[in-house]
Amino acid sequence: MIRLCEPDISDAEFQAVYEVLKTGYLVQGARVRELEEKIEKYLHVQHAIAVSNGTAALHLALIALKIGPGDEVIVPDFSFPATANVVELVGATPIFIDINLETFNIDTEKIEAKISKNTKAIIPVHEFGLAANLDAINEICEKYDLKIIEDAACALGTCYHKEFVGTKGDIGCFSLHPRKAITTGEGGIIATNKSEIASKLKILRNHGMYVKDNSIDFVLAGFNYRMTDIQGALGNTQMDKLDSIINRRRELANLYFEGLSCNNNLLLPGMSRDNGHTYQTYYVILNRKLNRDSVMRELREQGIECNYGAYPLHSLSYYKQKYSYDASEFMNSLFAFGQGIALPLHSRLSDTDIEYVIDKVNLLTQ
Repeated sequence: MIRLCEPDISDAEFQAVYEVLKTGYLVQGARVRELEEKIEKYLHVQHAIAVSNGTAALHLALIALKIGPGDEVIVPDFSFPATANVVELVGATPIFIDINLETFNIDTEKIEAKISKNTKAIIPVHEFGLAANLDAINEICEKYDLKIIEDAACALGTCYHKEFVGTKGDIGCFSLHPRKAITTGEGGIIATNKSEIASKLKILRNHGMYVKDNSIDFVLAGFNYRMTDIQGALGNTQMDKLDSIINRRRELANLYFEGLSCNNNLLLPGMSRDNGHTYQTYYVILNRKLNRDSVMRELREQGIECNYGAYPLHSLSYYKQKYSYDASEFMNSLFAFGQGIALPLHSRLSDTDIEYVIDKVNLLTQ
């Protein structure tokens, strides 16, 4: 089976984790801080706060920005449910916006019509590793005095006008899940240039604990969202090869473009001229005349693992039952899900693997 994703783990990661295990000190400690410093340096950001997963990062970001009951947060309809779930968890209401089919990112031309007096923030998702239109989003947020929380879960290493995504808004949130370019198993990073927010985030992730002059107090109702030093050690080693992993993913994505571009029954993912894509997922959309589920089933039978990429959030049972939506507002999101396939893409694949996938995809869809 050619796997959809596979983390790039070598002996160096095993050794790094072993060294932590030998110490007996396993919770958040020196290795976590080392990882945070590496990411701060990499992203050119003042503060990187490591947490237990990417969802925790988004959750804490909303709390740190004092978003809660009665507030509304604009979210792209096509994403993983965590993007909207965290809005629900703080008591706010997610307002879904359809996507642009060329980028799979939020359609910025449809945002202003959904802004109300209760709107407090926008969560742009850099879907599949492609930077969202942050210029347009920043302009809207400045006009209406809204906060920006970048969901950069898939996009560590993605640039927008030569600056890393996750550093352009008030807060950026990254995931270190095994499906991402680098991994700590589970894990997340919160990035910000605002020191007051960073201090609050560090307190919130550790039970609300505040330490001063060797004295401990609990000043907020916090969470146990800490990263372990085991994860920190793994992440440190992974960070050392992040650029090489991303470069390899781009090479493989280019092979896909070369091999699939002549297939008129496929819509290929958007490209970027300024390193705005890290290809966390290579996602293609099939012509409506093709049965997506049948193609996926046949690909798996040919030894090619494939899957859905993201979900039309408004149609999921929880949101469908709680809110009344007009499905006609989300036609691109529904189409992207209903006809979309995530193809194998990770740094451990060979050129031959990609060529095999291309041959099978073309055979089944042309």
